[in-house]
Amino acid sequence: MSTDTTASVSTHILDTSIGRPAASVAVSLAARSGSGSPYVTLGASVTDADGRCKDLPALPEGTTHVRLEFDTETYFSKKQAEAQQDAPRVRDSGAFFPEVTIAFAVAPGEHYHVPLLLNPFGYSVYRGS
Repeated sequence: MSTDTTASVSTHILDTSIGRPAASVAVSLAARSGSGSPYVTLGASVTDADGRCKDLPALPEGTTHVRLEFDTETYFSKKQAEAQQDAPRVRDSGAFFPEVTIAFAVAPGEHYHVPLLLNPFGYSVYRGS
């Protein structure tokens, strides 16, 4: 939850190749205060059955930039292994994007919901509500 002096972040992932939430994707949250500062990892989470991370850590006061890192390689590797049981000859090898990293600016008092629309060969993000 955001306060007057901090921002807050939430995310969810939709796998557009199947039209369903992407469950069990590891997500890391990092933040920094100022363009010249290094990012500091604040914590991590894993998406639930609805593709949501409901337990991302709070942002510290003074945060100006946030970075979300999504482990898409593990997610697609697991999907590929499951699919190979049914149709091994139609699968290729691995994820084209082994990870997706999204960095964005934040302001105190604002909440930022950043959905990731994901498929094996592309992705899109936007500021949701």
